[in-house]
Amino acid sequence: MSMINTQVEEVHVHEPTPERDRRQFIGKTGLHILLACISFMLILPFVWMVLTSLKNLGEVSDPSWLPGEAGWQWSNYLAVFEKIPFATYYWNSLLIAAWVTFLQVFTSSLAAFSFARLKWRGRDKVFFLYLATMMLPGLVLMIPNYQIMITLGLVDTMTGLILPAAFTAFGTFLLRQFMLSIPSSLDEAAEIDGASKWRIYWDVILPLSRPGLITLTIFTFLGTYHSFFWPLVMLKSEHKYTLPIGILSFSSTSGQETNLLMAAVTMSVVPLIILFVVLQKQLVAGIQLGAVKG
Repeated sequence: MSMINTQVEEVHVHEPTPERDRRQFIGKTGLHILLACISFMLILPFVWMVLTSLKNLGEVSDPSWLPGEAGWQWSNYLAVFEKIPFATYYWNSLLIAAWVTFLQVFTSSLAAFSFARLKWRGRDKVFFLYLATMMLPGLVLMIPNYQIMITLGLVDTMTGLILPAAFTAFGTFLLRQFMLSIPSSLDEAAEIDGASKWRIYWDVILPLSRPGLITLTIFTFLGTYHSFFWPLVMLKSEHKYTLPIGILSFSSTSGQETNLLMAAVTMSVVPLIILFVVLQKQLVAGIQLGAVKG
């Protein structure tokens, strides 16, 4: 009887009450207001950039955010293409980012498959040494990489920008976490059916690692698209400039034309925002799944 009374008391304790509902509502509302304020603060610089790109040059320094009497200067975007070869810079950035993304995803998936699904002597030790390279800052490796590119004759070439970035320990680590979460019984079943290691990798593991592949693709593409220091060191010819380098030269040669500079930056950023919005569900799902097994 006492056990029954205890259970009844526990049920009454956990029953929702108006006071508890009110506290939960206030807490959720406060959290949403806080997140909305943070989001508003983060989006303000982007809004200022877009509005400045639509102003006349004389109105850039005005305290008002909106264009003045001159109206909305949509012609600023066309003026960017007249001032600099913006389309060439854009194509170079897309081409390099696409190649680096493809090579990084491919090589990282191969290395991750070896570390996660194959058994060989010293595998874990090699993996930890591989991860140790992530501790080295990119600026430290820039000079040795540049010397290698000089030796290979790849300075001021697209290949020189792509080749050093074709391999990444971070991508290998990320995909390895996904592949570790896949049951090993799938490999055994495929081997019983006569599948080779390559067939298991291509037909079994890669399709199941799709969220991780999408996550790595997004990270790699965005990082390469915005890469600045390595293209700045490697590129000498203007027709090979990427967007960050092209916009830098545009800023230095065009003086105080801030409105045109903001128009160029806006055109370079907007496609990435659209890409992120379209693929944000896959990105979040990939990060969550990657944290299931360490």
